Amino acid sequence: MADGVFVTAINCMDGRVQEPVIAWMKRHFEADYVDMITEPGPDKVMTAGPPEGLDSVKRRVAISVNVHGSRVVAMVVHHDCAGFPVSKEQHLAVLRACIGIIETWDLPVRVLGLWVGEDWEVEVVSDSQRDSRPPT
Repeated sequence: MADGVFVTAINCMDGRVQEPVIAWMKRHFEADYVDMITEPGPDKVMTAGPPEGLDSVKRRVAISVNVHGSRVVAMVVHHDCAGFPVSKEQHLAVLRACIGIIETWDLPVRVLGLWVGEDWEVEVVSDSQRDSRPPT
């Protein structure tokens, strides 16, 4: 295991999204490092791209989890994505599919779905820890 606390983000390569996600994840999970797995339009890569793209993302997440000890994986989608130029509603629908894919990897992690809006603020759309609790 690596020294320090690691978390993981599957994020767009768009530089505008990197810093807000890194800062948010460090703050919310008291992390020292955020392993960034970037693709142009990662939600499209994971759901509609060639299988090699999804396999590449999965391999890199596995390194972060198994070597760095990450226990949180965030799937990030964002406003104004050049790699997957669709509406917020479409991004959020595909984000849910991505979360389902990540959950099939059977990793010992908390899975988050994050939206980064036009103000570059991070919003939690889905959280496996929160979403798996029985209703009270």
